[in-house]
Amino acid sequence: MQLNIKYFGLLAELTKRNEEILVFSKTTVSDLLEYLFDKYPELKDKDFQVAQNNNIVQKSAKLLETEIALLPPFSGG
Repeated sequence: MQLNIKYFGLLAELTKRNEEILVFSKTTVSDLLEYLFDKYPELKDKDFQVAQNNNIVQKSAKLLETEIALLPPFSGG
């Protein structure tokens, strides 16, 4: 499956990219995160959420969508 991964905020700075396309054969978000942690070890210690097509998902969720976003914590008021 082809995934379009988008990185925001600090995560974009750490990966040195805003977006990338991956061909990925595994099926869960946790599988994807394991792959990304190997590729970008700096991500392991960072707090972030994962979204599929603009919906926050659990790390155990199946990869059903091709649009994935890694979102750092947001502050606001």
